[in-house]
Amino acid sequence: MIQPAPIAVQAPLAERERLERRARLLAWGGNGWHLVEFGIALGAGIAAGSVALVGFGFDSLIEAMSAFVIIWLFTGRRRGSSAAERRAQQVVAASYAVLVLYVTAESLRDLAGGHHPSASWVGIGLAAFTAPTMPLLARAKRRVGRQLNSSATVSEAQQNQICAYLSLALLAGLLLNALAGWWWADPAAALVIAAIAPREGIESWRGDACDCC
Repeated sequence: MIQPAPIAVQAPLAERERLERRARLLAWGGNGWHLVEFGIALGAGIAAGSVALVGFGFDSLIEAMSAFVIIWLFTGRRRGSSAAERRAQQVVAASYAVLVLYVTAESLRDLAGGHHPSASWVGIGLAAFTAPTMPLLARAKRRVGRQLNSSATVSEAQQNQICAYLSLALLAGLLLNALAGWWWADPAAALVIAAIAPREGIESWRGDACDCC
């Protein structure tokens, strides 16, 4: 008698396809917000002369670019490719380096020049909204990345978690500047942003970010 195709062989493939689809949806959904976040932060940062806000907007753009890498990774022939996974890890890692270099240079320039940014209540509202929402997106992406055994996906999720930390630093810097007149709190908050990112970038480059078990 002819036996039906073993379900045990087909199920993992179907489950992986479902997880890859979820990874793409999370990346697309996150990117919708990141682009809005970028526009608000950049506009408010330029208007207020805030390097922390501009740096935060730049981080949002980098997060969007990294998420596009994940979409690329789980599309077409690259799905399941270890070579594509490695390239994705390296691109995500490189995006961290760009962020650190830009924010550090701008922050030190502002501190040295004594630049006094204006208060930005739009930026404060943006940071207050982003701080509690980004961890939710990061957790969802991290879970899918671990189920897919994808270090690049987990590392990209960590960028969303970093975004939450940056939001807290940004919120503190903007509030201190607006309420207490501590102009240096803005570039100091930006330096906190620059200090957090390198470790995650190094882990992504090494492929150590997955922690899949």
